[in-house]
Amino acid sequence: MPWYLEFVVATFLLFGALVALIGSWGLAKLPDFYTRLHGPTKASTLGVGCTLIGSLLYFSHQQGGVSFQEALVTIFLFATAPVSAHMMGKAALRRRLPGVARTRNMPDMSER
Repeated sequence: MPWYLEFVVATFLLFGALVALIGSWGLAKLPDFYTRLHGPTKASTLGVGCTLIGSLLYFSHQQGGVSFQEALVTIFLFATAPVSAHMMGKAALRRRLPGVARTRNMPDMSER
């Protein structure tokens, strides 16, 4: 494997791991459901996506062609993670889960 491809794969893997770490930290430390939802969603989309792209590049080079398993998982992840986060956010708004006081544009909780 050429050194420049090793560098690109390592960069994707390290960046993906760093983003996943930051997302998990956000899940543990952020104050309410709405902000906690943001951290892992970005981590799963960007962090795991970068890891999968690094894996796709590595195995595509090793096998001499495009690795379809990693390509399909990456496409599936990029299509489903934002949609599932949007649906969880809408469900939380519908259930009228409270947010922190400084959150802007929260629906009025006194209605209903």
